[in-house]
Amino acid sequence: MRRARSFWVAEPGRGEIRPEDVLSPEDGEVMIEARVSGISRGTESLVFRGHVPQSQRMTMRCPFQAGEFPAPVKYGYASVGVIADGPASRIGERVFCLHPHQDIYVVPAEAAVPVPPGVPDERAVLAANMETAINGLWDAAPRIGDRVAVVGAGVVGGLCAALLKRIPGIELELIDVAPHRANLAEALGVEFRTPAEASGGADLVIHASATAEGLATALSLAGFEALVLEMSWYGDTPVAAPLGEGFHASRLTLRSSQVGTVAASRRARWDRRRRLELALRLLEDERFNAFLTGESRFEALPDVMPRLAAGSGEALCHLVRYD
Repeated sequence: MRRARSFWVAEPGRGEIRPEDVLSPEDGEVMIEARVSGISRGTESLVFRGHVPQSQRMTMRCPFQAGEFPAPVKYGYASVGVIADGPASRIGERVFCLHPHQDIYVVPAEAAVPVPPGVPDERAVLAANMETAINGLWDAAPRIGDRVAVVGAGVVGGLCAALLKRIPGIELELIDVAPHRANLAEALGVEFRTPAEASGGADLVIHASATAEGLATALSLAGFEALVLEMSWYGDTPVAAPLGEGFHASRLTLRSSQVGTVAASRRARWDRRRRLELALRLLEDERFNAFLTGESRFEALPDVMPRLAAGSGEALCHLVRYD
């Protein structure tokens, strides 16, 4: 038995570090000692503030969640560590796991996905967000030469833009109201625009700002019969979508995308494990270091999470480090 520490949302708006006993792994299990984890600011902020809708509480459970929404709950899904106990052939292996913020934990061996040698621990925490971006692009089905606008230069929007950049002939703009997001666009090698500067007439618009204003911008940038893919999650916050104006005349399609289910176009041949392995391989690209802009110690999470949930700071992916 090992003594572990985990981060819990004790009540909406307040977190705490709790001790817990972790039993030695049984057959088919591994014990992982965490090195780093990542905070998915959008979803985890909603969870921390207690804004998971009653109707979505089962859907929004993460794989190794403990407790129930709104609180107390142990939540998170971006942990990278080393296998410390389990099958001899896997001892010392670096792995990614969809596990909440905890320094030591035991999971089924298949839940510990090997991290490729070319992906450092810090970059590997982006795997869950990269999965979201992959699934979104499967849903969006961009084509060679498309004019594409990505609204919202956060982690998911930025990852989508980085993947879209690899498609031949794509005319791509990454759009955000914050001018400093131009730094991220430059690191990814894509064009940055504020909403006022955006070109419009897009074949495809991906919205990932998680704001009603961003959704309005996304709809305004779509060309005739274009697709607007909604990748934001708003929790229990009502969102006004401007479906008047040119929405019908332009024959626009507004479609949702969510990572919990593999996109329909790939579902017959892909499962979540294969998709996660792809996400980790794609993170071998050093450009993705640009997303790692915040960091704190695990012990500081009770003080850090309220600030992140309130929207303070400019961190994209916030890293949590463990001893």
